[in-house]
Amino acid sequence: MRKKWMSMFFMICICVWILPAGIAAAQTEAIGLLVQKYEDYQESFAGIENVEDIEESGYEKIEDHCFPVLLESFGEEEVNFVPILHKEYHRLAVLVTDSEGKVLYKTDQLEANYRQLEQLEQPIKGLAAVSFQDLNHDGKKDIILIANCENDTGGYAGRSYKVGDVLFQRDGQFYRDWRISDKINRFSMNKSAEFIAAYVRDGNSTEILYTATTLEELLDNGFRIIEEQNYSRDFEKQGNLQVVPGIIRMAEYDVFMIYLVNEQGSIVWSFQPMEDYDNLYALKGMTCRDMDGDGMKDIVVLARYSYAGPEGELLIDTKCDIYYQRTDGFEEDREFEKSYQCTEKDTMAKLVEIIREYWGWTKEE
Repeated sequence: MRKKWMSMFFMICICVWILPAGIAAAQTEAIGLLVQKYEDYQESFAGIENVEDIEESGYEKIEDHCFPVLLESFGEEEVNFVPILHKEYHRLAVLVTDSEGKVLYKTDQLEANYRQLEQLEQPIKGLAAVSFQDLNHDGKKDIILIANCENDTGGYAGRSYKVGDVLFQRDGQFYRDWRISDKINRFSMNKSAEFIAAYVRDGNSTEILYTATTLEELLDNGFRIIEEQNYSRDFEKQGNLQVVPGIIRMAEYDVFMIYLVNEQGSIVWSFQPMEDYDNLYALKGMTCRDMDGDGMKDIVVLARYSYAGPEGELLIDTKCDIYYQRTDGFEEDREFEKSYQCTEKDTMAKLVEIIREYWGWTKEE
């Protein structure tokens, strides 16, 4: 029995030693394959020397955004701006070619190509906008790019979003400032070329909406309170707080946020109900009432938001957001929104009834 036990012990020890080694070997092999794919991809991209090489290298032109343009440091004649998208990996690249199709400049080092880290495959579906403007006041046209993206998996799957970027012209080439690209996207300033220009060229910014710690900071930086929905409420677990909805205006857009401010003027909570929409079209109503029957006031927001469609057309959605009060703050609703689609005919009074019915309240309550 002792020999059998010892034999089993040694077998277990060997298996424990072999298993991590096997896993490590599989991981090493997977990493090796990824590296090889990336090297092949880089080699194909490096091989694009003329427009005729685009298809052979696995790309296709984004025809709607190919333009002749005068770029000062490339000479006195117009060149061609040619954006291309990899057919398998959906990675975006930019070419500048002469009238004969010869590539004068190319890059794939773009913000949209880093949405899915450590992956060749990216969620880029196409370009939303391209604009040529002098953004750094050096007399040379820079390039604004806005890519349309859509994730296939994860919590954001199926929802379209934009990724903005700027290429600054310099001596027959372009360069990126990653800090500018990061702020453009982190603070939702990627809605249009005009929005990006307002930040990069004119120095306007929505950053304060996300970094302010007091209401005074917001007001000092151009935040405008929507007075008809500005009031104080006693939130059972959070105390007496001022509910402060408002906007910052940039380019042609109103960027909407809601804050909860304590009696000392400090921001204790913030909400971004407009998410990735371009603009607050109309705030239809807000209310602070118990929605889910736990005895604590929640916040309901009903608003209409505008955004640009695939052809640049103006589209408007009506959206309801619910923030449930919890002992440690607020939790955004993810369940009711799946069961009810708002329309422009919805009113706040009717919506309160529908939400409470969803949570099992009777009409008498």
